[in-house]
Amino acid sequence: MSKKEKQFVEEITPMEVDFPQWYTDVITKTDLVDYSPVKGFMVIKPYGYAIWENIQQYMDGRFKETGHKNCYFPLLIPESLLKKEAEHVEGFAPEVAWVTHGGQEELAERLCIRPTSETIICEMYSKWLKSYRDLPFLYNQWCSVVRWEKSTRPFLRTSEFLWQEGHTLHETYDEAQEETIQMLNIYKETAEELLAMPVVVGRKSEKEKFAGAHATYTMEALMHDGKALQAGTSHNLAQHFTTAFDITFLDRDGELKHPYHTSWGVSTRLIGGIIMVHGDNRGLVFPPGVAPVQVVIVPIAAHKGGVIEKADEIFSQLKESFRVEVDDRENYSPGWKFNEWEMKGVPIRIEIGPKDIEKQQAVLFRRDTLEKEVVPLEEVKEKVQGLLKDIHNNLLLKAKNMRDEKTYYIKSFDEMKEIMEKRPGFVKAMWCEERECEDKIKAETAASVRCIPFEQENLGDTCPFCGKEAKVMAYFAKAY
Repeated sequence: MSKKEKQFVEEITPMEVDFPQWYTDVITKTDLVDYSPVKGFMVIKPYGYAIWENIQQYMDGRFKETGHKNCYFPLLIPESLLKKEAEHVEGFAPEVAWVTHGGQEELAERLCIRPTSETIICEMYSKWLKSYRDLPFLYNQWCSVVRWEKSTRPFLRTSEFLWQEGHTLHETYDEAQEETIQMLNIYKETAEELLAMPVVVGRKSEKEKFAGAHATYTMEALMHDGKALQAGTSHNLAQHFTTAFDITFLDRDGELKHPYHTSWGVSTRLIGGIIMVHGDNRGLVFPPGVAPVQVVIVPIAAHKGGVIEKADEIFSQLKESFRVEVDDRENYSPGWKFNEWEMKGVPIRIEIGPKDIEKQQAVLFRRDTLEKEVVPLEEVKEKVQGLLKDIHNNLLLKAKNMRDEKTYYIKSFDEMKEIMEKRPGFVKAMWCEERECEDKIKAETAASVRCIPFEQENLGDTCPFCGKEAKVMAYFAKAY
């Protein structure tokens, strides 16, 4: 490999040296995003958007399997609607972007660019719902929202981001609760079955729950640098919004009642999670399910007779089953192409040259382990199928092992402080559930309560942070 080719990968800052810079290098040098003229807003380039399309396609199918239908609600929300639920508006007020003029004319009422859509959706639901026979409302929308963030990083926290937000109405509290947990489970399955990203699921603390929610449930993933990422949330909103917006229906006894309400969402933040869970110092490492390109074919000595033709033949065999490309660009050496596709995280690379054609074989390289294997040409398609499954399972196992290595049990506040300062990760500890204690933990360690997991462990009777009686076991971590 030439000096120039070696330099190609060395342009990525090692994650052990500067993790934020490693992240920035990876997302920009692999052509996922670019920075827009407006601070905090990102341009998602085709290679990056393809990841979102794959996530969207998978999840949209799961939503429809469970009876949900897609719709669309307006981008702009009148200020009067936002103020109808006091706790909600207080939670979002610092992040709201306002439209005050239409052309040269000042508007009679300010319009906010949606930070989330509960208010506009509830306004419409109040018009649509009449009877218990109309329930449940199982609606979802794919859209973007704007939250005016002070500190931004592409995919992880931007002033505008893409997401889906489901909003459902139910006749009873139990039905709403069942919906809330069902959608959280779909998120968890998506994370593990599509993204190869292990998550912890549970309930948010009162402080960390969604503004206006009765209860918020979350899935939390651990990144390479030991920080947690809230990867998706599901909220049981009970009757808070349906009361505020006067959403009513005639029940089975002929009485007027408020329905029970849920909302749930995941966003392009998942892409940041994929990068920070699976990436390495060579760049991206994609789980096959979301990889924009699952297989790249690189011809060796492409100028020699029959090489391009054989590469195209392999492409034709694979294209119906996989997302595959042939890199037949001229003026780039095979070594340069190898480096580029490794950096872009393509799960499998197929190398084919004159000597391979003579032997009726191809060389398969897998990005997760950096291993090569010689495969007979007639077995390439079957081998690719098996390798993609194996790569997913290996990435999930590696991510679980990484998370386990960075998960700690603590019995004292001093232990917690030492971990958060020197080797951050998940900390599992008993907790009193009191706000004063939670605030103290955040102030002294920068860690927050990530979730109170459904799977509880009894680690003792006392809260190690304040000495009071412990009520639950919780996960704590610094977070994005």
